[in-house]
Amino acid sequence: MERLSSAAVLPDSFIGARDDIFMQFGLIWNLIKAPLIVPLLNLGVVLCLIMAVIIFAERLYMGIVIVLVHLFGRKPEKRYKWEPMKDDVELGSSTHPMVLVQIPMFNEREVYQLSIGAVCGLSWPSDRLIIQVLDDSTDTTIKAMVERECQRWASKGINIRYEIRDNRTGYKSGALKEGLNRNYVKNCDYVAIFDADFQPEPDFLCRTIPFFIHNSNIALVQARWRFVNSNECMMTRLQEMSLDYHFTVEQEVGSSTHAFFGFNGTAGVWRIAAINEAGGWKDRTTVEDMDLAVRASLKGWKFVYLGDLQVKSELPSTFKAYRHQQHRWSCGPANLFRKMVLDIIRNKKVSVWQKFHVIYSFFFVRKIIAHINAFLFYCIVLPATVLVPEVTVPKWGGVYIPTIITLLNAVGTPRSAHLLVFWILFENVMSLHRTKATIIGLLEGSSVNEWIVTEKLGDILKNKVGAKAPRKFRFRIGERLHLTELAVGCYLFFCGCYDVLFGKNNYFIFFYIQALAFFIMGFGYVGTFVPTS
Repeated sequence: MERLSSAAVLPDSFIGARDDIFMQFGLIWNLIKAPLIVPLLNLGVVLCLIMAVIIFAERLYMGIVIVLVHLFGRKPEKRYKWEPMKDDVELGSSTHPMVLVQIPMFNEREVYQLSIGAVCGLSWPSDRLIIQVLDDSTDTTIKAMVERECQRWASKGINIRYEIRDNRTGYKSGALKEGLNRNYVKNCDYVAIFDADFQPEPDFLCRTIPFFIHNSNIALVQARWRFVNSNECMMTRLQEMSLDYHFTVEQEVGSSTHAFFGFNGTAGVWRIAAINEAGGWKDRTTVEDMDLAVRASLKGWKFVYLGDLQVKSELPSTFKAYRHQQHRWSCGPANLFRKMVLDIIRNKKVSVWQKFHVIYSFFFVRKIIAHINAFLFYCIVLPATVLVPEVTVPKWGGVYIPTIITLLNAVGTPRSAHLLVFWILFENVMSLHRTKATIIGLLEGSSVNEWIVTEKLGDILKNKVGAKAPRKFRFRIGERLHLTELAVGCYLFFCGCYDVLFGKNNYFIFFYIQALAFFIMGFGYVGTFVPTS
């Protein structure tokens, strides 16, 4: 049988140009563009516009709700019964319920004293308060330091217990679960949880516990985070903008409308009976806090968010720590959605409206669509339309809606409104990692349960600068160079150049600036650099 000639498969123009690789590429592009690339890109544009409208509608809804909440003064103290704790001369401290405070930590050399000291300073009768330091540290030196700190406070009359485990099964959720199983905890009614870098004010329990005492249906009281290092660098300022919107708008709206929001894992108080009824702590995802909150809400429990009760905490100031944190915060919710969506649908204790809020608003829009659309639209699809002029993006989808969404986000941190452009660029870069993590969570990829504790620096930089130690920076390619960011940056830069030469939409300005952001973060020039001496 005769072999097929190349002319039988490829057009003559292609054969004539086979010695020129660029002409060959151009011919292949022209062959597949009309039947394959254009339809796929059109589909991508339609999907991204639908997601953009969904996000816009959700942001607009939350904006309207938050305005109404402030206009009508729907503070938690007005929606629920609340009375301050009173001292009884005859009964003494017995009028105060027993409260357990848990401080989970793992190799927290720089910050362990902050949380322990703040918790030991809480204004609550000492005989009605138990403090647990749940130390999963693997560094024996740090364990000894933490244990000595606990002994120091115990010598002052504080009821503080230093607890360790033989293994780290379940990570944070495993430590919290084991802490609740101690015999001396059986008489406790409530448990407050603080991560190692959190520092509650002395009146924290006095402002939260009354909600439980006077409202038997409340399971959780969540306080707001206040960041002590938000001015440390540009990256911490931009993080503050995102998290302030989460607290100022998302948490407040959830608490006001549905008495539901995701537990933030720290700076909150739980009714122990609600934890037990919901099935206790589980380690099936990396967001054990959100897992417990969803299960408790499906049992009919209500949550309260106190926006005016703030707890000092620390933002991750190194890019490496922030990337690990965002992977966990994006992968975990997506994986939890996969595991719980059918349980939510089949639940009989909550209303259809509550189910819709949890599935659609809480999970689908905020935890999945928001991450995927930011990267897919602004970093992939929109630049691709420059290469394929047959596909266009309407201005309302490419300019107007994103602008309104960005302005709505600025309400969380008015002092940083001038940084909105930098925030957009930063968030678009981080959407690459969030999208990847979200897909891993939905598909249960190999790193779905990857748990890396967020590094806290405390006063390490001040101490090193104060000591004037010689600074030695280690350069490791794996730590400083991020090839994925660099690849996306090159793609955006190429699309920008193509738009300058052949385009008509003037997108190149955005592409160049966004490419620069990817290059800066790809080369690791973002966040705080920790000197080693």
